[in-house]
Amino acid sequence: MPRFDLSPADLATYRPTVAEPADFDEFWTGTIGAARAAGGDVVVTPVATPLTLVDTYDVTFPGFAGDPVRAWLWVPRGADGPLPAVVEFNGYGGGRGLPHERLSWANAGYAHLFMDTRGQGSGWGSGGETPDPHGSGPAASGFMTRGIDDPATYYYRRLFTDGVRAVDAVRGLPQIDPARVAVTGGSQGGGIAIAVGGLVEGLRAVMPDVPFLCHFERAVGLTDADPYQEIVRYLRVHRGAEERVFRTLSYVDGVNFAARISAPALFSAALHDMICPPSTVFAAYNRVPVGDKTIEVYPFNEHEGGQSYQWLVQAAFLRERL
Repeated sequence: MPRFDLSPADLATYRPTVAEPADFDEFWTGTIGAARAAGGDVVVTPVATPLTLVDTYDVTFPGFAGDPVRAWLWVPRGADGPLPAVVEFNGYGGGRGLPHERLSWANAGYAHLFMDTRGQGSGWGSGGETPDPHGSGPAASGFMTRGIDDPATYYYRRLFTDGVRAVDAVRGLPQIDPARVAVTGGSQGGGIAIAVGGLVEGLRAVMPDVPFLCHFERAVGLTDADPYQEIVRYLRVHRGAEERVFRTLSYVDGVNFAARISAPALFSAALHDMICPPSTVFAAYNRVPVGDKTIEVYPFNEHEGGQSYQWLVQAAFLRERL
């Protein structure tokens, strides 16, 4: 795949105008407030595994509308005192998987919560266990157009709220230092991390990796890859719905959340990435207002980005800040 997007020099200064609703903050303040007011308990159950260096817990916490959301929590065995924590969100179509699959953060000395993704978990990996009990109007296959007629019913309103409530849940656990929590994720998980970074105060780091869900209007016209193409297929059928669709998407655009991030930020982008084009990633990164930010660029990679190389960069970034 040859490079298809802006040059590296142009990416570094790319700050497009992205529609932001006048009631963006009011919408999200009301959404998160309603989810917190719905209440619900955080249930943490020890899980027996063959692992000997970490303790594993099955976590259920209240998400959007108080809906139960599943997660895994790993804690270094024998660790003393409240721990720094990493809350991680998953890529598109994946679920939380099995309890032995993601052990790097716990073995680096962090508590690690990995959130299941409501309604997903059947596209790849080892499965998910969190349903999405809310319906929607007509939609194309996948999750990108579920409830897209209105921001109040849109799928990602629910998922981003789950992400905020995951941080709330972690901060309330006795093993965790609530002042030392970071969020991360790749692709869709990176988009969730950006949203949570813009919605939650007091995070110590926001680390989106090749993030999805940014600068929708450019993405759908630049790449023919899914998941952005789900929106295109919907609009091919629902002719004339563009204004309504892009209004809804403006409430979940990572560019708008990025402008509200107040924590140190570490992004990554890949210059051959056709799924999350680099200009859409830079559109969000360049809007982050904090001075303590950096972006790792992988010039010859596609959507896989830096993979384990990027994890090493993230681990060093966190050591300096946690």
